[in-house]
Amino acid sequence: MNQRRAAVPRVSDVAAGELEARILEASLKPGDRLAPERELAVELGVSRPSLREAIRTLVSKGLLTTRHGGGTFVTDRLEASFVDPWQEMLNGHPGLQSDLLEFRHMLEGQAAWFAAERATDADILRIDAAFATLDAVYAKRDLAAAVDTDVAFHQAIAEAAHNVFIGQQTASLLRVIHGHISRNLEHLHARKLRWDQLQEQHRAIWLAIRERRPEAAARAAREHVDFVRQSMADTARETERRQSALRRQGT
Repeated sequence: MNQRRAAVPRVSDVAAGELEARILEASLKPGDRLAPERELAVELGVSRPSLREAIRTLVSKGLLTTRHGGGTFVTDRLEASFVDPWQEMLNGHPGLQSDLLEFRHMLEGQAAWFAAERATDADILRIDAAFATLDAVYAKRDLAAAVDTDVAFHQAIAEAAHNVFIGQQTASLLRVIHGHISRNLEHLHARKLRWDQLQEQHRAIWLAIRERRPEAAARAAREHVDFVRQSMADTARETERRQSALRRQGT
């Protein structure tokens, strides 16, 4: 009785799978340009025709895009499919912000726990670098740079959790709330005590992760989100008071 042989995957499919895995784990991020064809083919151990076929496969999935004479780039499809509709929803339904912060509380707490438990030495170095940059920005009270460095720090932690969904959802979530982060930091920047508290919260998260203390890392991350939730509520109340005062002034 003849047994059917297991199908041998095509070389191009294996190469496509490797590139797809790098996109999922965020080794390749939206906007990144792939290495030149010759270099990438050698790195993946495939021929250049097989690499071209792999790239065509991922272009058809919307994960890569090619620019004539300009190279091949990672798209933001995985993030955009989440970000675009939710940004519109949040703008139209402010009440959703409470649900969003509740989700962030859960997500960032779990990300910090896993990062403390799973981070490699290379991950710790990346988190160290992200925190050092963030800490310097906060020490200088550099509001203009604070948002991007804040996002980079939290994303480095999410990627160190070594869970594809946590990494991708954190990146998407941080894009959705980018404007809220900016307004919140502007509010805190005007209040030195709260600005310093925020800096210390980041330090607590960083130390717990690099000291491999999952429970402490999760607790620090959740306390940080609770602080953000309260400061955003304070900002909203102050905005409403100012608008109310202006309305009365106009009557």
